[in-house]
Amino acid sequence: MNVRAGVTASARGLGLALMSMVFSLVLFCFSVVSIALVIVGIGVFTTPWVTSAARANANARRRLAEEWGGVRIPVPYRPEPQWQGGIVGRVQRCQWVLKDPATWRDLLWMIVDPIAGFVLAMFAAALVLYGVWGFVLAAGVWRPMRDVGYWYAFIPVDDQLTAVAAAALGAVFIALGLRYNPDILHVHGRLTHVFLAPDHERELQMRIEHLKESRADAVDVSAAELRRIERDLHDGAQARLVAMGMSLGTIEHLVRTDPDKAAQLLAETRKSSAEALDELRQLVRGIHPPVLAERGLADAVRALALRGTIKTEVGVEHIGRMAAPVEAAAYFSVSEMLTNVAKHAEAERVWIDMRHEEGMLRITVTDDGKGGADPSRGTGLAGIERRLGAFDGVLAVNSPLGGPTTATIELPCDVLSADVHSS
Repeated sequence: MNVRAGVTASARGLGLALMSMVFSLVLFCFSVVSIALVIVGIGVFTTPWVTSAARANANARRRLAEEWGGVRIPVPYRPEPQWQGGIVGRVQRCQWVLKDPATWRDLLWMIVDPIAGFVLAMFAAALVLYGVWGFVLAAGVWRPMRDVGYWYAFIPVDDQLTAVAAAALGAVFIALGLRYNPDILHVHGRLTHVFLAPDHERELQMRIEHLKESRADAVDVSAAELRRIERDLHDGAQARLVAMGMSLGTIEHLVRTDPDKAAQLLAETRKSSAEALDELRQLVRGIHPPVLAERGLADAVRALALRGTIKTEVGVEHIGRMAAPVEAAAYFSVSEMLTNVAKHAEAERVWIDMRHEEGMLRITVTDDGKGGADPSRGTGLAGIERRLGAFDGVLAVNSPLGGPTTATIELPCDVLSADVHSS
C-alpha cells in the first residue's frame, strides 16, 4: 500500500469536491442565466464570455483528470473562426458558441459535477478525514459529546472503551482510504470523461484534422531528412570521392615519371576511400541503424542505452518485430529523448519501459533530472510529436519543475513475428 499516494489522493479529492461546488455550480448558474437572456439581447454579449470561463474550467478539469486520475480527455471544442467587428461579430460568435455540441455537454457536466462528482471526490477525502476523527474522539473529545448521544458510524461513543473502538474503526477507514483513494479518483476521472470527452462525430472530425496535420508533418519531415542526406553526401563522401578522382588522374601522369610520388598519392587515395566508406556507413546508420534491421527494436534500444553517457535501465515486455517504419519511428524517438535528457535534464539515471499490448506499442522514458520539459517550447520533443503523428501515435510528457520527467510514446501497431523479447 502506497501511503503517500493515498494521502495525496485524499487531499486531491477534497480539492475536486471544492471545485465541483464552487466553480461548476457557479458557472452553471451564470451559463443558464446568460443563455436565457439571449432572448432579450443581453445574452448575446454575455454568453461568449461566460462560455469561455466555463471552457477554461472544463479544460482545467480535463487536465486534472489526466494528472490525478490517469484518464486522458481530449479537448472537443471546434476551432474559433475570425469574426467581423461590431455587433454583427458578437452575434456570430454567440451563434457559434450555442451551435457547438461541446457547449451543451459542458452544461450537462456542470449539473452532474456538483452532485455525482462532488460525492465521489468527497468520499475519497472523507475516508481518511473521518478515520482521523475516530482517533480525535479517543483522545478525549468524546467526553463533552457523550451527553448528546454521539455515534461514530455504528458505534455509540459514550465512554473511553467505545471511543477506543471508534479509533479502531477509524484505523480501518484510514486503511481503506489509503488503499482505494487513487482508484476513486480514477473513477472520478472516468465520470468526467463521459461528459467532457468529444462525442463520436466530433471525435471523427478531430481524427481527420489530426491525420491531415500528420500527413503535412510527415511530408515536411521527409523533405528535411532528404535535405540532410543530400547535405551530408555533398559535404562528406561526395567531396572525398571527387578528390579521389582528381588524385587518380594525377597518379596516371606520375606513374611513369615519378613512381615514388605516385605510390604516395595512391596510399593517400586508399586512406580517403576508407574514410569515404566510413562516412557512408555512418550515413546509412542514421537512416536505418543495422542493429534495428537485424535484431529489432528491443535490442536496438538496449544498444542505445549502452552507448549513452547516463546510466540507463531498459525493461522490455512482449516486444516482437514490427513494421520497419514503426520500429524506426520508435527508435529515433527514444534516441531523441535520451539526447534531450543528456543535454538538458541534469539526470543521473534513466529508466526505459517498453511493452506491446492490445495493439499498442508503449514506451515510457523516465529520468530523475530537474524537469521542466515542454514540447511547446520548440525542443526535440516537438520533433518527436511530428514523427509519431505520421503513424497516428502520440507523445505524453509529465515534467514538473524539480522532476522527475516521464515521457510516454504510444504507437498503434501489430507484431509481425513471434520473435518476442522480454526482460
